[in-house]
Amino acid sequence: MKTPREIYTAYKIMPNLQLHQLRVAAVAKLICENFTKPIDTNDVVCACLFHDMGNILKFELAMFPEFTAPEGVEYWEAVKAEYRAKYGNDEHAATQAIMKELGLPDSVKSLMQRIGFSQVDRVAASDSFERKIVQYGDLRVGPRGVLSLRERLDEGRKRYIGTGHSIGGTGGDRYRVLLSAALEVEKQIFASATIQPEDINDTAVAPLIEELWEYPVA
Repeated sequence: MKTPREIYTAYKIMPNLQLHQLRVAAVAKLICENFTKPIDTNDVVCACLFHDMGNILKFELAMFPEFTAPEGVEYWEAVKAEYRAKYGNDEHAATQAIMKELGLPDSVKSLMQRIGFSQVDRVAASDSFERKIVQYGDLRVGPRGVLSLRERLDEGRKRYIGTGHSIGGTGGDRYRVLLSAALEVEKQIFASATIQPEDINDTAVAPLIEELWEYPVA
C-alpha cells in the first residue's frame, strides 16, 4: 500500500496542490462520515485525493511565487515541462493517466471524468451522491483554505476571469445556471447529512487532513 504522502512525492506535486487535494478529500470525508444514506467513502476520498494531479500543466507559476517556495519558479517550470513531455498539455488527461498508473479502480476514475464546474448542472441531475460529494468538496476549497460555496465560486470567478477556465470564462447566463446547480447540489447533500455547510471549515477538516496523509491507497 502507498499513501498520498508517498505518491505526491513520487509525482513531484507542488506543496499547495498537495494541500488542496487533501483539503478537498477532508471536506468530502467529513460529509461521508455524517451522511445518512449508503455511500462509498473510499471511492469518494480516493477521487478527491488525486483529482488535480495534472494541474501543474495549467498553472501560471509566476503569478503565485509564494506557492513555488522553497524550490522556486525555475524548478517547478522544469517539473511542468516533464509533465508536458510525458502526458501532453491537457491537465485532465494527465490526471486520468496518473490515476491509471496508480491502479485506482474504474469507479474512482469514473467519478473524476464526470465532475468540474462546467458539469455541475449534470452533477445536480445525477443520482450518484458519490459524484455530488466529490464535486462539492472541490467547490468548497480555495487556494488558501475552506470557503463557503458562494465565497469559493466568487473567488474562482475573479481569479480565472478571462482565462477560459469554466468558472471565469462562462458567460453570464450560463454562469447563473451553474451557480444555481451548485447551490442545488449543496441542498441535496445536506438534506441527507447530520451536519450543515457551516460546520465545514478549516478547523473541522484539520485533523482529517493529518489522517489523510497516510490514507492507504495503492
